[in-house]
Amino acid sequence: MTFEKKMYTVTGIDGDYAHLLECEREDAEDKLVARALLPAEIYEGCRLSYEMLTYRMEDEG
Repeated sequence: MTFEKKMYTVTGIDGDYAHLLECEREDAEDKLVARALLPAEIYEGCRLSYEMLTYRMEDEG
């Protein structure tokens, strides 16, 4: 198991789940994640970091 930091973009929100796309990979596939594991303030198009088994919103500025 690796704990490296990964960046994702929220591509869609579907009820209790969000669709995430890994930013650094050209061959990335859509990842479906329960919203209970994500910050409550997510929205389509926002960026999330995933590190040490935790998702966090990235600063927009």
